[in-house]
Amino acid sequence: MSRFVRASKYRHVFGQQGKKEYGYDNVKVTNSAWDTNILAASTRYISLNWNASGGGAFAILPLPSPFAPLPVGLTSKLPDLIPLARGHAGPVLDTDWSPFNDAVVASAGEDGKALIWSVESAAFDGWGQDGWEPADFDPVARIDVSPRRVGHVLFHPTAHNVLATSTGDHVVKLWDLSAVEHARAVLGGHQDAIQSLAWNTTGTLLATTCRDRKIRLFDPRAGGDPVRVGEGHGGIKGARITWMGDKDRLVTTGFSKMSDRQVSLWETGSLANVKTTTIDQSSGVLMPFWTDNNILFLAGKGDGNIRYYEYENDNLFPLAEYKSSEPQRGMCFLPRRGLSVSDCEIARAYKVAASSIEAIAFIVPRKAESFQSDIYPPAPSAEPALTAAEFFAGKTAPPKLVSLEDGSISAGAAPLPAFTSTPAPTKTTSAPPPAAAPVPAPTPIISVREEPPTPKPEPSEPRTPFRSQTAPSSDDGAVAGLKEENARLTSELRDAREKIRNLELQVEAVRANARKAAALLDS
Repeated sequence: MSRFVRASKYRHVFGQQGKKEYGYDNVKVTNSAWDTNILAASTRYISLNWNASGGGAFAILPLPSPFAPLPVGLTSKLPDLIPLARGHAGPVLDTDWSPFNDAVVASAGEDGKALIWSVESAAFDGWGQDGWEPADFDPVARIDVSPRRVGHVLFHPTAHNVLATSTGDHVVKLWDLSAVEHARAVLGGHQDAIQSLAWNTTGTLLATTCRDRKIRLFDPRAGGDPVRVGEGHGGIKGARITWMGDKDRLVTTGFSKMSDRQVSLWETGSLANVKTTTIDQSSGVLMPFWTDNNILFLAGKGDGNIRYYEYENDNLFPLAEYKSSEPQRGMCFLPRRGLSVSDCEIARAYKVAASSIEAIAFIVPRKAESFQSDIYPPAPSAEPALTAAEFFAGKTAPPKLVSLEDGSISAGAAPLPAFTSTPAPTKTTSAPPPAAAPVPAPTPIISVREEPPTPKPEPSEPRTPFRSQTAPSSDDGAVAGLKEENARLTSELRDAREKIRNLELQVEAVRANARKAAALLDS
């Protein structure tokens, strides 16, 4: 065994559960067997799939904090009757909050509908007081997605009013919420039920896992066929997928043919497996959550613990484990712009158990009172980078990021799709023609400020080495020069690989269109 300990500023991260009175009790969790996270959170509200009679419903509650009592004078134990979001004719299967409006949430139901809801803060006035009567929420938009169930809903990370839905007829449909009469794109190729879906950080690619044991990558604006298909986990039960930030890696959780729980890393270009790790032999589905601190959280349904790992050089290094005696039925994580930086909180999970919701803060133990910039990279902001019309017209923009120190907005990384890291091809490919001018969007149904993106170059911040190194004073300048040259070459290599990935994606899209044209001619 090595005597050396890997240097990391996250080695001592620990999970801290809020007081019992800071969470919710007496919640009625759905009994649906469909596999989703069951709850979702914005920086203001939390939604929970509810066990309701007379159709489907979900609850909308003010967001609890692990550091403070419940807002608006709520008590920890919920009344037996609370306001619910009713509108589905069947059980609610999934919810997702808009990344650009903390009061807008989408829901998916067994009835084949997706509904859009807008929450007014006045809905919680007088909660639980004498004479108070619960008033249910009403949807502001209704989307007829499919004759079969809608299993997932997922908002686009950079384009305003763009929603993805997965259906029981094994397709993913994309919608412009300002005109929901017809889907703007339909992504097919799945041979069985879609188990999960995830956008990359710029929203140029969508990844899915399926019960047919395949992983698929789609460029939604290049056609409905997947641009990459790869073999996933050997078992058919509960595979999940998420992107590892702006890296050209995907992470999935699933089961082997022998029912071992696994976590796997995948290269996004060829969908080649980078590494697969066996976790244990429990039966609960593993829910993966990625944070921009390069930390992967794994929470198993039916488990009481949350494992977390730090990603470095295609390895997942175990950090620690949050343990609890109460098993979780579902979980979600708070958007990073809602974290408490004064408490050195780098992530926050919301866990739903048998009849309760509790907040768990993951904290870096530091005594410094100033802002800790090394553990708080900029977070995705509440400002969209694109309108729905611009996105469907082919325009791409980096996400807008917010500084957790002063709230300033900046542009994220260049919007090149993280697609493959294969060596450069011998032949050259011409750049694509300029995108068509975006068509003016109809008036959106959701009131969020939209403005064209104005990317600002953000100077890269030099990283401080984890280990201190000693060298003769006469060599300090040479060492510093070599480090700068190495950083510059690494950056240039990364940019070159990203350009190659972009060109290969375009070539793949052209080939897919050619195959379609050939099929039409043959018919």
